[in-house]
Amino acid sequence: MTTFDDRENAFEAKFAHDADMQFKAQARANKLAGIWAAGLLGKTGDDVDAYAREVIASDFEEAGIEDVVRKLSGDLGGLATDETIRAKLAETLIEAKAQLASGE
Repeated sequence: MTTFDDRENAFEAKFAHDADMQFKAQARANKLAGIWAAGLLGKTGDDVDAYAREVIASDFEEAGIEDVVRKLSGDLGGLATDETIRAKLAETLIEAKAQLASGE
């Protein structure tokens, strides 16, 4: 194998790893946002976890976060604006990446 092949394989492995980490971070961020929204909705116990899973699942409808924003906005109604939801998603993404980096 040549040096070029080694570099190509390393680049492909890094790309795959980075994509996997981004997916995990986004799913964790959606879970954290779901837990936040569940609190606003007055959910407790197992209902919080079930709702967080619904939020995670809503992210598979389309690329980007707009599907999650629609889900949360529809469920929360007047409890939070779309801007508040987008800000919370940005905040939870930062928190999720920090959790993943620290091994949580």
